[in-house]
Amino acid sequence: MLMKRVISCLDVRDGKLAKSVKFLDTRDIGDPVLTAKSYYEQGLDELVFYDITASSDRRAIMLDVVSAVAAQVFIPFSVGGGLATVEDAHRVLLAGAEKVNFNSQAVKNPAVLTEASRAFGAQCVVLSMDVKRVPKTAVIPSGFEIVIHGGRTPMGLDALDWARRGEELGAGELVVNSIDADGTKAGYDLELTRLVAESVSLPVIASGGGGKPEHLYDVLTQGKADAALVASMLHFGEYTVKGLKDYLAGRGLAIRRG
Repeated sequence: MLMKRVISCLDVRDGKLAKSVKFLDTRDIGDPVLTAKSYYEQGLDELVFYDITASSDRRAIMLDVVSAVAAQVFIPFSVGGGLATVEDAHRVLLAGAEKVNFNSQAVKNPAVLTEASRAFGAQCVVLSMDVKRVPKTAVIPSGFEIVIHGGRTPMGLDALDWARRGEELGAGELVVNSIDADGTKAGYDLELTRLVAESVSLPVIASGGGGKPEHLYDVLTQGKADAALVASMLHFGEYTVKGLKDYLAGRGLAIRRG
């Protein structure tokens, strides 16, 4: 049985740890380097780092912050934000990342997923999908649409179609970010996560909405996710990594301990 993973996300804006609700009302809440170190010491399985305004600002990712975080953690470390080319990805890997996370730029230029997969291996290439619920139409039959630029630009692209295409293009893992659930702490979008997980054979990371341990259990079971990404639960000190893992293990899930 594959172990389920507990992952945390550092949304970074102008070098500071930030948090939003439904991708809006973003506020600075701390130091990403100190936060990364604390979560690593608590036993986090994996860390995701997003430079959340790199794409919308049309600038390169802040490599100095990436390097500073990478120096504090010795677990899989995935980095995204404005990555548009294989060269961008290479610079991030040289800065200390183990995985590169493509989002908006992959929607604009899907071939970058194939190019990166060939250059670094599929295990290094993560497709991150920002998804919003919309009315079902012939174009968006699932009722879940891909949105880019930090939730600002709807693309008229069905999330399930994009997930399947991402797998075909060479992504090795998917992060499914629910814009509607983001920062609400009301629970993950189980329907969205399950539909994506059933559409691909790749590992799926559920993101957006985690507020209590039960939410992680639900998305890892009913939602069929391979990993649950948490942010607010840890950032505001309501829970610890150990506490979440103890809860999940106590309910019978295979979780890495220690």
